Amino acid sequence: MANEPHSSSWSKLAIGPGEESDWKGKWIVHQEDMKTFSANSSLNVCSRWRKRRPLPLFRAKLSSKTLSTVTSNEEDPLVSGLLVVSGLGSFRASMDGVPLSTSGPIDPPFTDYSKRVMYRGFDVTDFLKNQKDSRDEIVGVVDRSHVIGITMGSGWWDHRPILTKSIVKFDLLPRGPTTVMAQLFLSTAKGKMHVVLPTQDGEDGDDMWQVSRGHIRESDLFTGEIVDLGIMIEMDGWDTIQSWTNAVDSSMLEPNRWIPPSLYETDQSLQYRWDAISVKSGAKSPEERSKTSDPKFFASPIGRLVPSEIPPLLPMERISPDEVHNLGSGRWLFDFGKAFSGMLHFDEGIPHPIVPDDYPRGHGFKAASENGDSFITVIYGESLEMSTGDINRVLVAGLGLHDGGPRHVSNPKGYTTDVPCFPPDHDGILSQRDVFVISKEKEISSRIARELFRQPHFTTHAFRFAEVCCTKDPPAGVHALLYRTAVPNWGSFSSSNVLLNGGYELVKNAMVSNMLSVQSDCPHREKLPYGGDLVANSPAALHFFDMSAFYKKTVLDWLDSQWDNGAYTETSMWQDLNDYAGIGRGAGETVWASAPPVLTVRYFQHYDDVDFLRISLPSHIRWLDFLNREFNAGMKEKGFANDLKGYQGDGSGLGDWLALRDRDTWLTHTAFYMASARAVAYISRELGDKDMQQKAFAKAEDIRSRISRLYLKNGKDTFDFPEGNSYATPGPEMSLFSRIVPGEKRCVVLKNYFKRSGSRWPGDEEKLFLQELKNKTYIHDMLEKGELIEEDDTYWMGWSQWQGFNEGIFGIRYSLKTLSDMGFHNIALRKASGFGFGTPEYMLRHNATSLWETWWRSEDLYSRNHPMLGALAEWMSSSVAGVALHPTTTGGRRVLFWPRFPKSAGMIQHASATQGTQIGDFAIAWRFENLPSDKSLYNAASVKIRIRFLIPPGGEAILRLPPPTSHRTKVWISRSDYFPDLLQVRYDAGLKCRQRRRRRLGFPFSWEYDRMKKEWFKFISGKAIGTPCDSFLFAVMPLDAQWSSHTEITKDIFEMKDKTIKTGMYEVIINNWQLEPEVEGGGRLGNIPEYFHKDFNPGPYCKDHDTFDWHINDATHII
Repeated sequence: MANEPHSSSWSKLAIGPGEESDWKGKWIVHQEDMKTFSANSSLNVCSRWRKRRPLPLFRAKLSSKTLSTVTSNEEDPLVSGLLVVSGLGSFRASMDGVPLSTSGPIDPPFTDYSKRVMYRGFDVTDFLKNQKDSRDEIVGVVDRSHVIGITMGSGWWDHRPILTKSIVKFDLLPRGPTTVMAQLFLSTAKGKMHVVLPTQDGEDGDDMWQVSRGHIRESDLFTGEIVDLGIMIEMDGWDTIQSWTNAVDSSMLEPNRWIPPSLYETDQSLQYRWDAISVKSGAKSPEERSKTSDPKFFASPIGRLVPSEIPPLLPMERISPDEVHNLGSGRWLFDFGKAFSGMLHFDEGIPHPIVPDDYPRGHGFKAASENGDSFITVIYGESLEMSTGDINRVLVAGLGLHDGGPRHVSNPKGYTTDVPCFPPDHDGILSQRDVFVISKEKEISSRIARELFRQPHFTTHAFRFAEVCCTKDPPAGVHALLYRTAVPNWGSFSSSNVLLNGGYELVKNAMVSNMLSVQSDCPHREKLPYGGDLVANSPAALHFFDMSAFYKKTVLDWLDSQWDNGAYTETSMWQDLNDYAGIGRGAGETVWASAPPVLTVRYFQHYDDVDFLRISLPSHIRWLDFLNREFNAGMKEKGFANDLKGYQGDGSGLGDWLALRDRDTWLTHTAFYMASARAVAYISRELGDKDMQQKAFAKAEDIRSRISRLYLKNGKDTFDFPEGNSYATPGPEMSLFSRIVPGEKRCVVLKNYFKRSGSRWPGDEEKLFLQELKNKTYIHDMLEKGELIEEDDTYWMGWSQWQGFNEGIFGIRYSLKTLSDMGFHNIALRKASGFGFGTPEYMLRHNATSLWETWWRSEDLYSRNHPMLGALAEWMSSSVAGVALHPTTTGGRRVLFWPRFPKSAGMIQHASATQGTQIGDFAIAWRFENLPSDKSLYNAASVKIRIRFLIPPGGEAILRLPPPTSHRTKVWISRSDYFPDLLQVRYDAGLKCRQRRRRRLGFPFSWEYDRMKKEWFKFISGKAIGTPCDSFLFAVMPLDAQWSSHTEITKDIFEMKDKTIKTGMYEVIINNWQLEPEVEGGGRLGNIPEYFHKDFNPGPYCKDHDTFDWHINDATHII
């Protein structure tokens, strides 16, 4: 997009300290803040935290005297200045009043700060070489000094200590007072390096640091930011030489006075902290804990400093509101049209507040009201509350802490009353909220600040809607800024099918919302990096974005969190969330804990980073050793018998999380044990470690054989546990995709897979919806389509096996990929573009703009911005359009072009996708041509298929086309005589797509709730989401353009032979492709008897058994 920052704006090469010894600076804090971490303090945790507010500002003066010692030698002039800074929680750096930081909400990125803390470098050469004289107005002395300023936020370090046993457990994260470390490198032409302004304590003097309380009363990633605009303007210019004053005596602790800082102090060692949480997790016994005395300070140790490993969080998009609604009492609702993470930006400054008779719920701020101050509040959310029309704060409640909202369904009123340190003005719901205070005592300065201040800086919110309160008129110039880690976009997909396009957008919007220095599950309630989510949707993320730096950092986070016994955790920062579901001894649930080795393999397939394999392999071997040592005993302890006797698919574990079916947790535990062994074998092979390769491969094959033996034991060939009824998930789909099923059994297992059928759904919100759907025409239409089941005069929604989804976060990928890869792409298309409950269409009809956490609708519990179910996006690019990395490639050098076509053109007529790689973009587009004008003939016509694909310089592709069904079909391939300039044509195609989106040619309707009538109704109105767009590949040159090397490849296609293609642009023409009717099956909730009939031939993909084994260089099918 035109308004997205390019990488050059932040990635300027800057080399900072490489070793700990290169740091001359020390961690410094506000003097009073350090005292609150003394073990001798009698205050409770929340009271201590309040004493550390407002948040501090740090500054230092680079005196002209110090600078002249470097610049005075004309034969060795200054050539560069590099300021290196890190700050916990978050920081924004400035120099001479000019912002240096392009980010801020989470900088440094979220890691285990007791192990590893990132710093960022800023090139300040221009400030030092192009000096402006500052003249003292009293004595007329020219001062060429400079001031460095650092504004602090809480981040993940010193957040509001809401102590709860739900979701995020802050007491398990490292914590301390807000602190900074910095120093300035000055380099001369002859290579001399001077280190100046290292952070340190001490009395005032040249080149010393100072600290003061600032204008940010509170910043929190879950509850938002509170800014005092009066203090802000009173301290205006604090980071300039004109406002510099000497520090006052440290005993004069008046607010906003500049005093010398103290050193960060703790006697809590890393070993002490690590032992404490290791014992808590079960990774160590109390007897194994090191014998050390309890510390006098409970501030956490701070880890080693490393250069920033990932791009910063940046405002990647500026979004204008679609609509503004007056909610009364001076409250205005802004609808930005889609969900994302970020904050409001007031172009014309904070609006002038009014004081209503009563503040609307959630908008009060007693601390200001009691002082006579006025204020503006902003509340953020991703949906509206059905019964009130206000923002649904419950669905985005931080840490899941809420009292149920107006309906009090999931939690009772008063549920959060006694939660320690719960914000008093949040009215029972931990809300995403920013507050801007206009001080009565500083009315003039507050007014100036209100006009100058534009946005908060140290928080992000997940929202589509924002309420601004309270103003007389709607605030002018309000926009939203979308923030995410600035990884480059490099994947795309579009098709003629609105539902596929809409599903793709839902996934991408959710993924974008959750890229906040870690890949999180939801961007409001938890914000945590879960291993299972990464396993499920990292293929989609690697399609959307260049994740090279991001996923390397992700794996390093897990290496930091690995227990001494080798166990990996569920989240990369241990949170004691679902350890009950693991095999014990500190291990996370096996699927979630297997994320590091699985992600390492996927990372290498894309980026070919051998050095990173060397770094990570020892840890992955320790994990495999842990599994070899503990898995069988752990599973037995969880109640799994060795022969699975008595197992009904209901064992302990998370498994195919949030599926509509029962979850086969034994299979997922065991299969991901196998995947970990496969990953170690794969990595060992790449590093030439044959001994470890053979051991790990043998272990993986042993596990695969055990699964196969047990799951074929009952003789039904359904690939199910011995006493199973072919109902649980994942079942044959995962075992087929991952090459667990023996080759000779794969086709009979595939046929029997089609025996599965759907069922009714008893969900509460779905029941309420049907009760309040009073127009019987709607009911009749849904019954006709098979969306509803009528039993005993009661209507039920139903989920489908073959026209929708019932799978959880892993089964989605396995089902779609298995069907498309094994000749049943038409059924995969039917699942992904299905309608009704359990489909992306169901989300779209309920106004979703990002993927939900569940297939069912939730008004008070589950997130509506959650990429966990997002595996379908990668399937769209790889199978519907037909471009994916080849399973055996490394570094993304080779792709597989394998477009799959539907039987009937009624479902889809064209598709296209781009897959970015390190060497450039691979792209493909195909379309049906010569389609009859009568759409009833779309399942019987003979048509032409035109395919175009692009291979960048240095790339290679394997072309694989589905075998034709008619012997009249002829296939030709041609190569362009020149490699086209694609920049303009891609721009033009993007412009046309944006124009189409403005015409709202996407999803056509939504269900809306009439609060007065308490009734649902269908609102017919086109949306932008899902709008079909044409590929740039068909606009590169006219259809009759000059092509050369015309080669007929019909024989190869009929014989299912792959063709190797080198760099260039190509066109394939398929003449006389015969369209066919779609299989009927047993209706929306039924099975597909045509496909499991004993005489049914499952097709050519079942002929060759020996190609079905997993090969050690295959990264795609590792699991």
